Amino acid sequence: MSPSESVSAAPLVINCMAIDDEPLALGLVCAFIEQTPFLRLVGRHESAVAALRSLHERPDAQLLFLDIKMPDLSGLELAKVLQYGPRVIFTTAFNQYALEGFRVDALDYLLKPFNYQEFLRAALKAKTYFELKQAHEAHAAAPAPAPPAEPEQDHIYLKVEYQLVRVALADIVYVEGLKDYVKVHLATQTRPLLSLTSLRSMEEKLPSSKFMRIHRSYIVGLGHIQAVGRGTVQIAGETLPVSDGYREAFDQFFSRWK
Repeated sequence: MSPSESVSAAPLVINCMAIDDEPLALGLVCAFIEQTPFLRLVGRHESAVAALRSLHERPDAQLLFLDIKMPDLSGLELAKVLQYGPRVIFTTAFNQYALEGFRVDALDYLLKPFNYQEFLRAALKAKTYFELKQAHEAHAAAPAPAPPAEPEQDHIYLKVEYQLVRVALADIVYVEGLKDYVKVHLATQTRPLLSLTSLRSMEEKLPSSKFMRIHRSYIVGLGHIQAVGRGTVQIAGETLPVSDGYREAFDQFFSRWK
C-alpha cells in the first residue's frame, strides 16, 4: 500500500509559510502555494525574524518556503533555530548555498527564478515526506494486536505409582490433602488416585475458574457441587467443611452460584 492509499480517509493538507524579503518573490511563492490543492498558506513574512515570532503563534505550520539571504536573520540561521520544527524548502538566487541547505536537512532547494512546474516538483517531494510521516505515526499509535488466546487447559498430569497419568479436569470431583500425598477423587472411578504431591501444588495446577480451595485439606471441582449448607459443601455424596480462612472467597462464589 502506498503512503497516499494509507491516509486516503483523511486527505493530506500541508500548512505552509512563505518567507522572503523580496515582495515580488514572496508574492509568487504565495500564489504557487494557493494554487496547489494539498498546500495551505498560513503565513507570509518579509523577514525571518517576523516568521520566527509568527511560528510561536502558529505551531501548526509544517513547511516553510524560505529565502536564504535576508537581513538580520538569514534563512539558514532560521532553519538551524527550527531544527526540530517545520520542514524547509529553500528558495534562493544563490546556488552556493545548496550544500549548506542540505546540511540543515532541507527537503529541497529551489533556485530562483523558478516556475510553477519546478515549485510543484519540490512540493510533491514534501507531500511524500508528510504522507510517510503520517502513516508512520498512525501505525505507531495503533494498538498492538492481542496475542492469540491460549487453548483452555483441559487436563493435568499426576505422578501415580511411578508413572505419569493424564487426568481430565472435568473428571476431578475434589482433591483431599494427606500430608505429603493427595487423593484425587474422580467422577469416573470409585477409587481415588493417590499422588505424591502437596495440596498447594495441586492448587497451583488447577485453574481457579473451575476449582476452589475451601479448606486446608480440600479443593473442590465447582462443577460437581451438589448443595451448599452453612459452612459446608455437598459433593459426590460427601459433606466437606468450608474453613474460615476460605469462607469469604467461597461466599463470593456462592452468591453467583445461587
